Amino acid sequence: MFRVLLAALIIVPALDIVGIIVLGRYIGGWATFGFLLLTGFLGIYLARREARKVMDYARFQLSKGQMPTASLLDGACVFVGGILLVLPGLITDILGFLLIFPYTRPIFKALLLLILQRQIARGRFSLFFRK
Repeated sequence: MFRVLLAALIIVPALDIVGIIVLGRYIGGWATFGFLLLTGFLGIYLARREARKVMDYARFQLSKGQMPTASLLDGACVFVGGILLVLPGLITDILGFLLIFPYTRPIFKALLLLILQRQIARGRFSLFFRK
């Protein structure tokens, strides 16, 4: 898992830089700069809006006495998507939008749930409860 994360931290920024350079050649430097600013601000707006919806639904579930597990996974996806949208780059923007949009988020929620279940089954993940 550490190797995959390390490889992603090296490869994704390199591909983002290449994408920015290629986009700059096609539409120009100022337009690329404006596009990156637009996606950043749009990402902040969408992340705040979706986070508010997720928090409201989690509060509703808690008020009904239910555990908000789906809302917690939604919140994690929205949080990571918001961070990716603030970072400049085409790949991070695409992935960030996919994580934030409610129609594509279930794919990532299922992937995140699968990863968590595997980690728990292997004994690499544990939960601590406070009284």
